[in-house]
Amino acid sequence: MPQVSFTDNLMKHLPCPPTDAAGDTVHAVMESVFESNPPLRSYLVDDQGRLRKHVNIFINDRMIEDRIGLSDAVANNDRVFVFQALSGG
Repeated sequence: MPQVSFTDNLMKHLPCPPTDAAGDTVHAVMESVFESNPPLRSYLVDDQGRLRKHVNIFINDRMIEDRIGLSDAVANNDRVFVFQALSGG
């Protein structure tokens, strides 16, 4: 089962420990995560289910390509890493 982990910065705002989540696409994996942690949804995706501009998701060492439908394939042994981009000066 894919393992999903989150940046420390995101965990400061919401409890989101690393978790195993079923699914063969990023969308399915994230839906599994949201089922067990509903408040996390609004931090990561908009009301249309698209990845928010300040959020990035990597599968292993590759950034996902489909930020709208989250259709990138996820294998059973993949690691999915979710983080919020930081900006400022």
